[in-house]
Amino acid sequence: MKPKRITAIVVAATLGGAVLATPAAAAATTLPPLNPAALEAAIADLPNDEVSGALVQVRGSAGEWTGTSGIGDLRTGRGVPADGRFRIGSMTKTFTATAALQLVARHRLDLDRTVQSYVPDLLPASYPPITVGQLMDFTAGIPGIKIDHKDPVWFLAHRFDTWTPRQLIDLATKDAPMEFAPGTMQHYGNIDYLVLGVVIEKVTGRPYGDAIRDGIIRPLHLTATVVPGRDPRIHGPHAHGYEAVTPDQWVDVTDANPTFQWAAAEIVSNAPDLDRFLVALVSGRLLPPAQTAELFRIPDVPTYETGEPATYGRGLEELVVNGQVFWGKSGDRPGYNNGMGTTLDLARRLVYSVNTLHMGGAMPAVAQRIVLAAVS
Repeated sequence: MKPKRITAIVVAATLGGAVLATPAAAAATTLPPLNPAALEAAIADLPNDEVSGALVQVRGSAGEWTGTSGIGDLRTGRGVPADGRFRIGSMTKTFTATAALQLVARHRLDLDRTVQSYVPDLLPASYPPITVGQLMDFTAGIPGIKIDHKDPVWFLAHRFDTWTPRQLIDLATKDAPMEFAPGTMQHYGNIDYLVLGVVIEKVTGRPYGDAIRDGIIRPLHLTATVVPGRDPRIHGPHAHGYEAVTPDQWVDVTDANPTFQWAAAEIVSNAPDLDRFLVALVSGRLLPPAQTAELFRIPDVPTYETGEPATYGRGLEELVVNGQVFWGKSGDRPGYNNGMGTTLDLARRLVYSVNTLHMGGAMPAVAQRIVLAAVS
């Protein structure tokens, strides 16, 4: 019998005055009071068949709540640490986008200039001109990598392989036509940010991770945030990620070489660091007003999969929950399903990490309950 464990901390808090540099004035958000009971219920009764553990952190002017539930380490029986580090997956894209926009602010990168002009030999010669801005808002039309890296069989066989960005880009583009004309649709995926990482390296002459460390991690003192490169381990306190091969057999999938994700999804962080990053980003501390506005610039195009209106800007996604508009990003890696989001006025901010037992699946019900409880 796997132990169930739930802890919570509720703290009254006030938000320091932040000057918002968003596309529109951030009027005060009308939110219901923070509901600790709903948040506690959202993560109760873990582990279950879907999730081994969860951590939730809510911050903002209405109060604070931190809670954990479930099992963090099957071997020792320890619970999920509230300050635990986790693989943030595609939330990495917000860091990479911020680093790119910092280069734009310093006139070292141009959103309207083409990828081909920066790195002439990166994409097939048959591809049309693709701008840096189109990479950032997923309207480039570059085909994705034809490997199901979230398939458990493939992942377990290849999780310690080392990949180069050019290998990954070649896997996606070799003998593959464009999905659509650049700027006409939005198709979310990793490939655009792998290309963006290469462009950043070409412009700076250094690893793309240095731009994130120098422009974000060090200035904000994000001591739990790491661009790991080839390091397969999560260092410091963390909940382990597992894959349920059968209901009674969990395989530890915590350790993995993150080079397959690289600039799109490799970062390790924790909830306090991600909240600090989100506040600094939305309040304009990391970018001048013009570049901050780009984070929220959603192109007026349909999505590739459904034809619905696009939802991604150049670094952040718009999400409407119970009539409230949040901006943030989600991300997942085997064993981890995560999200961060905030209202524009920073009055309600959420960071969560759920240890899913089935990689590549839909958003777990626990994660859905967390998001709804945070604004209920």
